[in-house]
Amino acid sequence: MRRLLEVADRVAVTDATVLVTGESGTGKEILARRIHVRSRRAEGPFVAVNCAAIPGELLESELFGHARGAFTGAVRDRAGRFRQASGGTLFLDEVAEIPPALQGKLLRALQERVVDAVGSDAPVPVDVRIVASTNRDLRARIRDGSFREDLYYRLNVVELSVPPLRERPDDIPPLVRRFVSEFAGGREIAVPAAVIEELSARPWPGNVRELKNACERMVILCRGDEVSIDDLPPVPRAPGEGGAQDDAASYPPLPAEGLSLVDLEKRVIERALRLKGWNVTQAALFLRIPRHVLVYRIGKYGLRRDA
Repeated sequence: MRRLLEVADRVAVTDATVLVTGESGTGKEILARRIHVRSRRAEGPFVAVNCAAIPGELLESELFGHARGAFTGAVRDRAGRFRQASGGTLFLDEVAEIPPALQGKLLRALQERVVDAVGSDAPVPVDVRIVASTNRDLRARIRDGSFREDLYYRLNVVELSVPPLRERPDDIPPLVRRFVSEFAGGREIAVPAAVIEELSARPWPGNVRELKNACERMVILCRGDEVSIDDLPPVPRAPGEGGAQDDAASYPPLPAEGLSLVDLEKRVIERALRLKGWNVTQAALFLRIPRHVLVYRIGKYGLRRDA
């Protein structure tokens, strides 16, 4: 991640168009804002548009504006996001969702630095820096005809790929402290090492957004000056890990001659460790016991990875 930020900072001081790619929730907008803040346009506006959240028939007016009387309900002129971002940065989030019929107009705006408002035949010059993002494979979209190749190359002057949170666990502790401080609203709330350890062990399929939501929950439920593991959301069960219908299959088979509880516990712990590649923290989460308890029992039963 450090290398990514270094490249982003070098790109920021230019006016190059940037395409930020990565899974949903990885923090693509955070990176876009960083580029804006470290650019020569930092004093100008940062305008974000979620292209997936606006119906296609309204997106043209949202981006390029409209003239009064251009359509029913257009009772006054509207500048549009391009003009609102003048002198600053326009962030086009989920750019892959822009309808094909509108992509040509976006390409013209990028190439000619002018926008044509709906219902107007007078092009308006714009001075904006474009940062776009997507969680889609734009090359696949080009192949299936839903995204223009020339627009892709116009957007992809510099591509910055944000890795998922599971590939950068070292980022979790500072993110947790930052989010807790943000949601605390001035309160001094400590984050114990045990909480950091558990959060660092979770897979976070929703990436930074999911982690941020978990931190907000912790702060809301916190009753003192320190968050607790009990304030965390439960770990979602993976398919096949829960439910009455597969509980029996998830346990080791019982021998016909009987088995002591001690032997059963040892076998279950050993199986969990193998399942999680001997990652003790992950195995503790899987078994739903504190990590220090699992460490104690590993020693108690003399379990070793090479056994």
